[in-house]
Amino acid sequence: MARVIPSGVLRFDRTTARLRAVTFLEGISYVLLLFVAMPLKYWAGYPLAVRVTGLAHGVLFVSLAWLTWSTMRKRRKPLSFGVRIGVAALIPFATFFLDGELAREDEVARLE
Repeated sequence: MARVIPSGVLRFDRTTARLRAVTFLEGISYVLLLFVAMPLKYWAGYPLAVRVTGLAHGVLFVSLAWLTWSTMRKRRKPLSFGVRIGVAALIPFATFFLDGELAREDEVARLE
């Protein structure tokens, strides 16, 4: 059976692991907001779906921005690292493509 969640993605033991986890969760919340909650609001007349999902997404988005900045500062990453994450957070499904890079970054941090 295929894994839906990549191995080790939901760890919070170090800054790089938290960044990876929040990036993944923010991507899920964005997809749910756009493709589940918005149709429920406009086609089924259920605006509470957007309120709940939007709140969760907003908290995760702000957390992602904070963790990106924190990781850039602690790991001395270039501005392009933060820009890639920021742009990916604005495009549906794009954050999932960052998982490999963030997993490698977390592995390097774990070995140091």
